[in-house]
Amino acid sequence: MSDCIFVGIGGFIGSVCRYLLGLLPIPVENNFPIKTLLINVTGAFVLGLITAISVKNKVFHPQIVLMLRVGICGGFTTFSTFAYESADLIKNGNMIIAFSYICASIILSVAAVFLSQILIK
Repeated sequence: MSDCIFVGIGGFIGSVCRYLLGLLPIPVENNFPIKTLLINVTGAFVLGLITAISVKNKVFHPQIVLMLRVGICGGFTTFSTFAYESADLIKNGNMIIAFSYICASIILSVAAVFLSQILIK
């Protein structure tokens, strides 16, 4: 039960941070969902950092790692919004933007995880 509390606390923190980042006045061109892309790539990078640090150093209690990875990163990133925005772009005929967004989201997020792990080695 305490694991659920740690995940819940982390989820609250991550969700609020995601909401606040979504409020930033970042100009949007061509309906490209830049905020969601930045949130997801940042979340992937932080998740990679947390994982690499916790595996390498064993400095964090397992419940703290759970709170950081599942709670904060899970609450911060947003696959469902990514999927919705992708579908909406396709539905509205913005195929090139949709394809660019999907590719950028996947490639940059995976690259962010690798980069974070390289930084910790």
